[in-house]
Amino acid sequence: MARYTGPSWKLSRRLGISLSGTGKELEKRPYAPGQHGPNQRKKLSEYGLQLQEKQKLRHMYGVNERQFRNTFSNASKMQGILGENFMILLESRLDNLVYRLGLARTRRAARQLVNHGHILVDGNRVDIPSYRVKPGQTIAVREKSRNLVTIKEAIEATTFVPEYLTFDAEKLEGTYTRLPERSELPAEINEAFIVEFYSR
Repeated sequence: MARYTGPSWKLSRRLGISLSGTGKELEKRPYAPGQHGPNQRKKLSEYGLQLQEKQKLRHMYGVNERQFRNTFSNASKMQGILGENFMILLESRLDNLVYRLGLARTRRAARQLVNHGHILVDGNRVDIPSYRVKPGQTIAVREKSRNLVTIKEAIEATTFVPEYLTFDAEKLEGTYTRLPERSELPAEINEAFIVEFYSR
């Protein structure tokens, strides 16, 4: 299945979370889209809850099903808690860290910056959004891309950078200092449901 490219606000309302991270999607209409949206009282089965949680996380990071499944498979080979390892691997994606550093307003915009070759990792241009960044590596904006309006606007709007990242706004450069802890990852996700979904 290809990556979802449809209306993100409609999808946010369907899943009940803000996929952009701004919360704007759910301000006016915090219910599912469609004619019966506000009045739906459908009780989900256990499988339905697991599937919904998987879809939330998958769409939050903008990953297609195959990549998502492969990342879960990689997490299962690591030591530690499977659900946490899985979320840490997703958080370590280059497009996500570009978004977390505040170089883009959304993960979609961050993916585009990476795809178009505007981002360097340890001084080398990387145009693969799913590239897994390792602790200690440096993420920077390419010299020719430093005057991009989208990057400047994103930095001005950024109010928070996670503790596992350091960022220098003048150099447009950040470092992935350590792996994030579970408390620093999305609280609205129950990763246990996703582990159960793939363990069926």
